[in-house]
Amino acid sequence: MGTLVNAAAIIVGCLIGLFFKRLVSEKMNEALMQALALCTIATGILGAAQGGMAVVGGELSGRHALVMILSMVIGTIIGEIANIEGKLDKLGSFLEKRFAADGGGDFSRGFVTATLTVCVGAMAIMGALNDGLRHDPTLLYTKSVLDLTICVVYASTLGAGTMFSAAVLLAYQGGITLFARFLEPLLADSVVAQMSFIGSVLIMGIGFNFIYKPRLRLANMLPAVFIPPLWYGIVTLVGMIK
Repeated sequence: MGTLVNAAAIIVGCLIGLFFKRLVSEKMNEALMQALALCTIATGILGAAQGGMAVVGGELSGRHALVMILSMVIGTIIGEIANIEGKLDKLGSFLEKRFAADGGGDFSRGFVTATLTVCVGAMAIMGALNDGLRHDPTLLYTKSVLDLTICVVYASTLGAGTMFSAAVLLAYQGGITLFARFLEPLLADSVVAQMSFIGSVLIMGIGFNFIYKPRLRLANMLPAVFIPPLWYGIVTLVGMIK
């Protein structure tokens, strides 16, 4: 239920954003994009600080940095070989030809950007797990409100492509909920913190993509989020064999 509500919130947010898009001038649109970029970068920094920093002996110190670096390297290699970004762009282009009336050019960008934003992060993972294991969708309801707000801005600036991120969210977040009992042993608190750290780094990248060119191929870095539980599972399995 949590994922269904989350997907519905994304669609509602996008519809609101598309309605207001017609009332926003090009200059205002550019200003909103810049503001959204700064907010996205700030969100990523805050998330990275929570997942990658700790107070030890009264002093602030880094943690999970090595895991983050190794995961980003391994995950990016996997993503580049699989060409996830290219496949998402092709899917976005297909959806644009099939559904977009204006062919505005930002359709694929909106689709990929919104998909990464609503799917990456600890709230998506832990919310889906709580929904599947404890039948508690509260965290996903909270995430739904946040995603609705974000998608209002995304849709008003990037167009209708953002709405189709709801379908990817259904598959991704819904899949975690359905397989929650299998995934639970691989998602200790430290692993979730590592995944959140990596996800927050990717969210910062989304903000930079609003400002700088050439754009970072963030979708190809997405597999990095799943390296920590994979590594934890391998270590646990080796320990059980010994």
